Amino acid sequence: QVQLVESGGGLVQPGRSLRLSCAASERIRSINFMVMGWYRQAPGKQRELAATLTSGGTTNYADSVQGRFTISRDNAQNTVYLQMNSLKPEDTAVYYCYAGLIDYTFRTVEYWGKGTLVTVSS
Repeated sequence: QVQLVESGGGLVQPGRSLRLSCAASERIRSINFMVMGWYRQAPGKQRELAATLTSGGTTNYADSVQGRFTISRDNAQNTVYLQMNSLKPEDTAVYYCYAGLIDYTFRTVEYWGKGTLVTVSS
């Protein structure tokens, strides 16, 4: 069952903007995730962190997107967003939504979306 669903990807020209959204399904919507965020995987490359945001408001950005991307989340709805400005061809990738927590046995529990494709090209 898909429990994180991304949307907002597409084809854009360099310098333009996109806003990605990720919504948690009803089953997990009430979970207090420690971390929600976005990872990306370009063709032929490993998946890498783009941006994450903790429930306490701490952000973490890849150096390559610092100053251009902004992550935000709606904790009540367990929805996370990624505002991507000044897009570059190097940002072309499948972007995957992530949500994680540590459960009562100190096990890491992770949820992933299936990804949304962002293509930056003229």
